[in-house]
Parts: sequence; C-alpha cells; structure tokens
Amino acid sequence: MAGNSDPLSPRAKLAVTAGKAVAAASRAAGRGSGSVIGGRVALKLDPDLLARLAQNLDVVLVSATNGKTTTTRLIAEALGAAGPVVSNALGANMPAGITSALAGGSEARYGVIEVDEKYLAGVARDTDPKCIALLNLSRDQLDRAAETRMLAENWREGLAGSKAVIVANADDPLVVWAASSSPNVVWVAAGQMWKDDAWSCPSCGGVMQRPGEDWFCGECGFRRPTPSWALSGDHVLDPHGSAWPIHLQLPGRANKANAASSAAVAAVFGVPPQVALERMYQVQAVAGRYDVVQFMQRDLRLLLAKNPAGWLETFSLIDPPPTPVILSVNARGADGTDTSWLWDVDYTRLTGHPICVIGDRKLDLAVRLEVANQHFQVCEDLDEAVRAAPPGRIEVIANYTAFQDLRRRVGN
Repeated sequence: MAGNSDPLSPRAKLAVTAGKAVAAASRAAGRGSGSVIGGRVALKLDPDLLARLAQNLDVVLVSATNGKTTTTRLIAEALGAAGPVVSNALGANMPAGITSALAGGSEARYGVIEVDEKYLAGVARDTDPKCIALLNLSRDQLDRAAETRMLAENWREGLAGSKAVIVANADDPLVVWAASSSPNVVWVAAGQMWKDDAWSCPSCGGVMQRPGEDWFCGECGFRRPTPSWALSGDHVLDPHGSAWPIHLQLPGRANKANAASSAAVAAVFGVPPQVALERMYQVQAVAGRYDVVQFMQRDLRLLLAKNPAGWLETFSLIDPPPTPVILSVNARGADGTDTSWLWDVDYTRLTGHPICVIGDRKLDLAVRLEVANQHFQVCEDLDEAVRAAPPGRIEVIANYTAFQDLRRRVGN
C-alpha cells in the first residue's frame, strides 16, 4: 500500500530495467509503444513484479466493456489533485501492459489502472486495490471473450470478500450481480443505453422487468440497488444530495456517466467532487478518441466504437444529418474475428447521413447497411472516402484496429 518504501529487490530491478530496454528497442524499431513486450520480458524475469510494483501505491482498477480507457484517464486527472499518479493511459490493459506502466511510476502515490474484463480478478489479487470501478458489461469479441454472464460470474467470484471499495453502476444488472458479492459497494446511477444483454436475470435466469429506469426480476427478487451517486442531466449528485456541474470537453452522455463514476472513485481517495470534476475538464481526447484532426484539408473527428453498445453510444453524439460519416471495420485478432455483432447495431440511426465504408471488412458492413436501407458508398481507403464525402466536418467511426490504422494515416 502507499507509504511502504521497501526498495525493489535486485531481481525486480533487473526485470524493470530489462523491460524498459526491450520497450525502447521496440519503439526505435517503429513497432509501437513497446509496453506489452517490455512487460512480458519483465514478468518472465520476475513473475511477481506486478505485485511488487503495486505495493507502494494506492491502486484503483477500472474495468468494463466500454468506457474504461476514458474513465481511467478521468480518474487519473482527478486523483492528480492529491498526489502523483501512474496509469496505463494508452490502454495496454492486460498484466504485461499494466506491469510496464507501473514500472515507470517510481515516484507515484496512486496507481490508476485500466484492466481487461477477463483479467480483473487476477490483477486485483496482485495489486491489492483500494477501489475497483465496474462500469458495464455487454457482448464484445464473441470469438474470444466469454459470454457476458460468464464474465459477470468471474467478477463475482474473483471479487467476493474483497477489501476494496467497489464503485459500481447500479443501472447494469450484470454489474450489480457481479459487485454484490463484495461487502463494500458504492452504487452509482450512471445509466444504461444498451440493454440487450440484460433482459434475463443473472441470478436466476428469469425475465427482467424494466419499468422506466428501474429494473427487477419478478421471479427471484433481484433488483436495482439504491444509488448513492447519480448522473442527473449535466450534474453529478453526491450522497449528500448536492449537485455538482459537469464541464467536459469530451462529448456525449456516456462521458458524463464516466465522469459521475470517476467522481465517486475520487471521493474514496478524499478528493471532493468539485475538485475532481474541475480537473476532468482538462481532458480533451483519450488516446486519439474524440480528436478533431485535419486531413486532406478537411476536419475529421475520430471516434472509437468496438461493439454494439459502443456504436449505439457513438451514434448519439455525432452531429446531425447531413453530416458525412465514414465507417471503418476490421476483424483482426485485437478486434475479434467474428463480425456477426454488426447485425446487433441499429444502423437506421444513420438515416440522412451520407455514409462511406472502408476497412478490411467493409463488405460485411456494406451488407448490413444494405439491409438497414441506408445509402452508402464503399471506398478503398480513407483518402477515397474523404474525397467522396460532401462538405462539412466528417465523423469517422471505427473499431479498434481500424481506429489505429486511421490514426497512423492522419499522423495522429
């Protein structure tokens, strides 16, 4: 925990040094940040390195299907009011990437760590977190990730009896069920736009009743808990009923929800809501997401959407028709190779937008848009799509590796 000043063992120091050297070599070779390969090398040399690096930190873990990178950044900004922070800000969220990030934070007091859903329980065991934020669970990467209820069960079992304060979204039944095994939960009414993974009760399998914003199972009595924090319009309501204004440069309702959860986490560490929310205003973009860039003398806003829930949230924040939209979908290893999720996205929400389609799986997406009765043009690459787009700022929505491809192309 924070305040423990025991130096790293010689073996751990060697592992950190070797990991940094490999990461630097990877960057020099133009093969990315090097954080993952550096972390893998370091963990090979000292399998307990993650636990050793975390022992001097007050740690918060952030996990979810959508929004964890942004929320991690907002929490890191908020906790910066109380002391130095180390964070895996670029989203390398499996043990190797987390280890690499913490190895660079020797002076930090707080560790703000984004964790892939599948690795949450293991990383929690290694890092002894003071707080864990659970935002949402929905279908994602169907060819490699577990079904959502199985992920919720892994969280529930892995966090049972945890000493950490669990800050959890009261509006997501899967999250509530996962968090309910923990003795100390702070419930946040952060909302849930995507509900298609939460119609059956995770506790008994019964049909979930959803009157308004409430939800409950009519068979076993499992129901929405009473939140102590809530997103209310452009304000966060704290447990005392005080309303604190949210001023973000990041767009959309989803980011206001992320800010509400982040304010609740910051309070666990003694940072008042007003201070936390004011600091969050500094965040303009997160690993390129929401950036507006100039390319071929046009303004492009880069938006990441990886799964049906993420696409639904993204459609809610783009400029109205006739704003041109470019959609890019790949199906590489990091995306999941199964594109059947495209059929769960409501593309009728794009009616009236001129649409251009690019990416490795542009034809899969074209078929989906055809069925949704959308007007679109299939283009070979970003350059052709930008030339084809009518005047105005272009909204560019892409899944994970397609987004990275776009960032490289526009020099972002």
